[in-house]
Amino acid sequence: MLHLMNKSPFERNALDSCLRYAKAGSAVLLLEDGVYAALKGTAESAKIEGAVSDRTVYVIGADLAARGLDEGSVIDGVKVIGYDGFVDAVVEHGTCNSWL
Repeated sequence: MLHLMNKSPFERNALDSCLRYAKAGSAVLLLEDGVYAALKGTAESAKIEGAVSDRTVYVIGADLAARGLDEGSVIDGVKVIGYDGFVDAVVEHGTCNSWL
């Protein structure tokens, strides 16, 4: 399953719920304000650092850029993808769940 996270982890607790339900082997895609969860050195970094050990974590590069962030600020193991990669991830995983 592909879990879509578009909310900032600093405003809501949806990231915690997402990671609790995202089983090993599934994928998490961070987009829109969800990209803040992919940043190194934040209060939320440890959650994503733990997630990449057994789940695929993606972040949309254009959403990083739209917020003035660069790929160098992304946690190691998080894959920066474009919208074409987003489509590929949806096709690969078949089932998607959006976290609000």
